[in-house]
Amino acid sequence: QVQLVESGGGLVQAGGSLRLSCAASGRTFSNYAMGWFRQAPGKEREFVAGISWSGAIRSYADSVKGRFTISRDNAKNTVNLQMNSLKSEDTAGYYCAAGKNIATMRLAAAYWGRGTQVTVSS
Repeated sequence: QVQLVESGGGLVQAGGSLRLSCAASGRTFSNYAMGWFRQAPGKEREFVAGISWSGAIRSYADSVKGRFTISRDNAKNTVNLQMNSLKSEDTAGYYCAAGKNIATMRLAAAYWGRGTQVTVSS
């Protein structure tokens, strides 16, 4: 019942910022925990950030904590990822996901977007 479409990716210089957005359509968006994953070439998919259905709980990978901020606006059916102080190792395809809760989403998300590419140059 949920479709996810990411936007906001692109090429940015190290130290710069990008804001990723995920637009959701469906009747039960506000009932899902939402999050972002990324996958770089030759590497496994990794969890980046998650947010509970109410926005009260937020979780971040240690590698992005303090640099990235996840937020959601249920009225607009969007979830965002503000990325600051970007590093070359942040280069990856970024995917929006949804699940029953953050823990369940990390194990097996119910819905996935198609992804948006983030490339950080040095």
